[in-house]
Formats: sequence, structure tokens, C-alpha cells
Amino acid sequence: MDDKKTMSKTARWAYSLGAFGNDAFFALLSGYLIMFITSHLFNTGNAETDAKMISIITMTIMILRIVELFIDPFIGNAIDRTKTRWGHFRPWVVAGGTVSSIILLILFTNMGGLYKKNALLYVIVFGILYITMDIFYSFKDVGFWSMLPSLSTSSREREKTASYARIGSTVGQGLVGVLVMPAAIFFSAKATSTGDDRGWFIFALIVCLIALLTAWGVGIFTRENHSEIRENKKDTKGIIAIFKALSGNDQLMWVALAYLFYCVAIYITNSLEVYYFTYIMGMPKAFSIFSTINIFLGIISTSLFPILSKKITRKTLFSCCLGLMLIGIALFAVAGSNLPLVLLAASMFGFPQQMVFLIVLMVMTDSVEYGQLKLGHRDESLALSIRPLVDKFGGAISNGVVGQIAIIAGMTTGATASSITAAGQFKFKLMMFGLPAVMLIIAVAVFRAKVILSEKKHAEIVDELEKTWGKQFDKTDDTQVSGEIAVPTPISGKLMNLSSVKDQTFSSGSVGQGFAIKPSDGKVLAPFDATVRQVFTTRHAVGLVGDNGVVLLIH
Repeated sequence: MDDKKTMSKTARWAYSLGAFGNDAFFALLSGYLIMFITSHLFNTGNAETDAKMISIITMTIMILRIVELFIDPFIGNAIDRTKTRWGHFRPWVVAGGTVSSIILLILFTNMGGLYKKNALLYVIVFGILYITMDIFYSFKDVGFWSMLPSLSTSSREREKTASYARIGSTVGQGLVGVLVMPAAIFFSAKATSTGDDRGWFIFALIVCLIALLTAWGVGIFTRENHSEIRENKKDTKGIIAIFKALSGNDQLMWVALAYLFYCVAIYITNSLEVYYFTYIMGMPKAFSIFSTINIFLGIISTSLFPILSKKITRKTLFSCCLGLMLIGIALFAVAGSNLPLVLLAASMFGFPQQMVFLIVLMVMTDSVEYGQLKLGHRDESLALSIRPLVDKFGGAISNGVVGQIAIIAGMTTGATASSITAAGQFKFKLMMFGLPAVMLIIAVAVFRAKVILSEKKHAEIVDELEKTWGKQFDKTDDTQVSGEIAVPTPISGKLMNLSSVKDQTFSSGSVGQGFAIKPSDGKVLAPFDATVRQVFTTRHAVGLVGDNGVVLLIH
């Protein structure tokens, strides 16, 4: 089979535009749906009723998104097990992109004023639509980013492709921030400082249409490359097998934990930035200036990543990025309404975010092969479902926090910068700056202490897999074994059935039949005259081919 290491220009452009649409959609979903809900959707004329509905809906969103997190690994596993003429991923990118775009657009309406007629029914309908939209978006997002390992097995080629895609996603996400307020105001039926229902709906329509079309572009113009490394003899099935595959990949879990703290931090601060410009500074249109600056900074940051990653280790680069973000938070906290200082602080906080995403994406992508070598099974989408899972958890927490702080600080329908009290401003800034700073410190501590999967380590793993995967214990000569052969035990200890071993990879017999021994000492001997055909770089397994024709794996 052909294992191409480079992508065509058409495929790379399609993938980059897919990232553009994907992140434009996510920006609308995670950042501005909540703004629409808190500032425009509920307008009964009764401030207490409106605040109650805002609280219920924002908490509903947070709960549903957290519940949906437990579904994500199964989504990744379902994608891994998908076998169609179009591959594992493209069907889900197209279907997920289509359904999620349509439903998100519906959420940017008041559903015919349903909340005024029957508040309980509105909450139920909203909840059903939201969880359906979120699940289909998860299929699209997981499928889209899980394509990366299938496009190339080269770490450098993956970095190049991911950098192109991240430029697309940076522009997509950034343009939503640049255009959201001007567009919402421009399309509004009447003049207003923050837009009206019609203005927000038309803007959402444009973004959802872009997301839908770019998803179809990925489906039409990209192709998966096939190689023996990507083949599995047996699919990972069942809850226990799925969680064993995840928990056994320690590098995936550690980088996910660091990324979790990081995501909670950035999503809280990023989501509150538009509130800061609107209700603290009283300059909602200035948010577009910051978003424009952020686009160019994001492109520069993404473009620098392949260069810096050749000279600086991922661990060092991750630490430097979060250090700069902490300085930005500190400056932001004392900037007040000084626009140049606010723009500088916000830029320092935003500039490293694209690099951090790429660092995490690369480590998680490389962890696919790490887990494959360690566990004896390849789970691309399952492993890479963890990144969007963590992203959405951060978004869920930020939605809940933003909704509640908007109520506490008085930043709801009809509020202006002059109506926000000093106490409200203090509580707002504490949540926007204090909590995220603590989260970032924890993130960098975890990453530095536990993540060891470097580019060099990954190259060694891929080299090992290319030599051994699907081949290392095949009988490649004409030696035939007939009758019964006595095989002495290679180590002293208690003989056990292989089925009683806790590691399902071996107990299931998927790598061959055999037996297990609970050792009484640490000395392992060859049980017969043999040639050592393979020694894993991790030195945890040895493959022997005996002079008697027996092929034996000692693990």
C-alpha cells in the first residue's frame, strides 16, 4: 500500500479552509452564542424573569456540554471503526458539519417567542437541540482533526500541514471576533449599540453557511493515505476496552491534563474580553480592533511555530508561551480603560495561543504511535478525540462562568458601561484574570513534569513500527512446524492461563495464543535455540524465531 508523506496543494488548501470554517463555527458557538443569550435573547420587560431565564439556559448549556464529554471517546471510537469507500473521517466531517450548522442557526432565534409562551417547553426544546448540535459538531471536529495522522506519518509533515490548517482556523476564529459587533449592528432592523435579534441571526447565518460549505470541501478534496502502520487486526470495542486504550497511553493523558487547565483559563478570559470592551471600557466597537490585531498575531504565531519547533523543544516552547500569557494577564488586570494598554495586554495574552494549540496537537498526534507501540493497538480518532473533548470542557466551564458573572456584575439586557458598579467590576475582573492565572501555572507545571514525548522520541517509535507492525512475528521463511513441540518456560514462576492476564491486548488472544507466568525472579532465558528477530526500543518485548520453526513473543 502507498504511504504518502506529503499532501497535494489542493488537499492542503481544502483542509486549511476546513479548519477556517470549523473554528469560525466554534467561535460562534463557544463565544458569541452566550453573548446573544445574555444580552439579546430574553427581553420580556421583567429584569428578574430575564435574569432567571439567562441563568437557567447558561447552566443548561454547561451541564449538557459536560455530559457530552463522556460521549466523545465513543464518538472517536465510532469514527475509528467506520469503514467506507470514503474512509474513516470524511463522512463524519460532512454529516456533522451539515447538521450542526443548521441547528446552531436555529438556536440564534427565539423560536417564535416560545420562551414567552411556555418557558419550560422552551428550555426542553433548547436542551434537545443543543445536545444534538453539540454531538454532531463533535463528530465533525473529532473527524476533522483525527485526519491528521492519516495524511502523513512524518512528524515534520504533520507540523507543516497542521500549521497551514491552524492559520486557517486562526483567521476563521479571528474574523468572527472582528465582524461580530459591526455585522450584528449593520444587519439590525434598528440602530443599537450592540445589535438586535435580526442582526445576530443574519451574522450567524453567514458563519454557519461557511462552516457547512468548507466541511463539504474537506469531504470532496482530501484523501486518506493508507499504510500497514494504520491497519488494525481487531477494532477496539466496548467501554472497558476504550478506557483501557486511553488510560494506557500515559503521554496522551498527561498532555490532556495540562491542556485541560490551560483551556479553562483561556476560554474564561477570551469569552469575557467582549464584555470587558463593552461594559468595562464602554467601547464595544474597539473589540473589532483587538480582534483584527489578533488575526495577524495569530498568523505570525502559527507561521513561527515550524521554525521555532526546529530550534526549541516543545516543552520549552510551551513554558515560554504560558509565561508570556501570564505577563499579559497581569498587565490586563491593571490596564483599566486605557485602550493602547488594553490592546497590548490582550495581544500578549492572545499571541501564544496558536502555538500552544499546535504544540498540544502535535504531542497528541504523536501519541497515537506512542500508544500503538506500547499497547499493541492503533486508535487514531479515539486518541485525538481527547483534544476536542478538553476544548469543549473548557468551553462548557466558561459558558457557565460567563453566564453567572454577567448576572452578578449586572451585564445583561439593557446594561451599559455606566450602569456597572465598582463591586461588579471587581468581581468581573477577579474571574477574568485571577482564576485563569492559577490555571495557567498548574498547566505549565504538569506539562514540564510529565510530558516526555519529543519529536526525536516519536521518530524512533515510527521507525520501530515501520519495521515491526504486522510483520515482526510473521513467519517469513519456509520452516514448517508439525506435531507437538515442548517449549520450556523462559522464566521461573507460576504458570497461568493467558486469558487471566489483566491486559486485554494479550488476554483476548489478538496478538497470538500462549501462556503467562507470574515470575519468581527477574532472569529471562531463551527457551530453545533461536534467532532474535526483534527487540523493541522500549526493551519490554523480544521476538524469537527458533531453529525448530517456532515463532515466540516474550513480553
